Amino acid sequence: MTDIEGVQVGKGIEMTLPSSWYLNEDIFTLEREHIFLKEWLSVGRDEDWANNGDSKTIDIMGESIIIVRNHEGQLRAFYNVCVHRGARICKSDDDLGPDRLPLKGGVIKGKHIMCPYHSWTYDLNGKLLAAPNMTEEMGFEKDKIHLHPVLIDTWGGFVFINLSPETAPPFEHHIKFVKETYSNYPLADLRVAKTIHYEIDCNWKVICENYNECYHCGPVHPELCKIVPAFKQDGGAGLDWERGVPHREGADTFTFTGTTTRRAFPGLNEDEQTRHKGELLYPNMFLSFAKDHVAVFIFTPLSAGKTNLDCHFLFEPYEMDKPEFDGSDAIDFWHLVNRQDWNICERVQQGMSARVHKRGMFSPMEDWNLDIRKYVIDRIASFVPLELSN
Repeated sequence: MTDIEGVQVGKGIEMTLPSSWYLNEDIFTLEREHIFLKEWLSVGRDEDWANNGDSKTIDIMGESIIIVRNHEGQLRAFYNVCVHRGARICKSDDDLGPDRLPLKGGVIKGKHIMCPYHSWTYDLNGKLLAAPNMTEEMGFEKDKIHLHPVLIDTWGGFVFINLSPETAPPFEHHIKFVKETYSNYPLADLRVAKTIHYEIDCNWKVICENYNECYHCGPVHPELCKIVPAFKQDGGAGLDWERGVPHREGADTFTFTGTTTRRAFPGLNEDEQTRHKGELLYPNMFLSFAKDHVAVFIFTPLSAGKTNLDCHFLFEPYEMDKPEFDGSDAIDFWHLVNRQDWNICERVQQGMSARVHKRGMFSPMEDWNLDIRKYVIDRIASFVPLELSN
């Protein structure tokens, strides 16, 4: 028997992480340092940098990163800081206040990267090209100077970065399972029809745990359960997640009707054409596969209790290029389901802050969440202070 604040629960019932691990900023700091600054993170779609010279500055986990496509068509990423005096090279939205004056700098005409402070200029591979008035006679070795690199790679049209190049695990190891398991889906060929941005007042792990089970689907998602009745049968127990969840008879996709005029992606097997599949790619990406579209969730934790999330809706260009294309049947359905999820996740965050709540418990229908618990424990448990470890 296991005891939670004097309440007896049955043998074999697993406990969640301590509530403090969802609430405490010191825990979040450890997660930032030992998970998000060390693991491969999804940051968007390859199509965001469609042409040579295209660039974008992103803010992720408190770091500003320049991503650019070089003249050879390769993506490159760098910390947004000049190696000379540490000035931020490219502006961000925070630079645009009423008392800010424009500065000449950043990625100039897609050709080079110039710091606005002293005009140190780098090529699109991060190599220093010019440093005004700096000479070899001064002992200045220009060829040895580069912007601080960030590892970058792609899979399935998604862009991933790693903020710790010196210790990064191989990218192929990171995406090996999803690459093999979902190889029939033409992810690299799909395009984003719409992105919806959500700001969620809860811990990132609460969102992951919610995504990883459907015990909550009956009470929270009545519209979804009309499409997948198995979600509310026995609390979603017994579902074959690896094969995919079955739709009701006559339905084969995630829309309000369970049907669509869009064709199934070419090359899908029978299960992939008739069942819905989902995957959590740690630490910040969810993938939900329908026969005709893919919903992709990419999130960035901001603090222990705040998470930003972008939901991208991907469709086949074959369908998107039709004059009558309209993906709203899927997008509107997902937007409803998403808001239901974020609302209940925020209630979990609120409830966990109660002084009487020390830990939760997982039902057998939530066993997949043991993976999340293990993932976090393996990476930060040895650094957690004793008073927060229970």
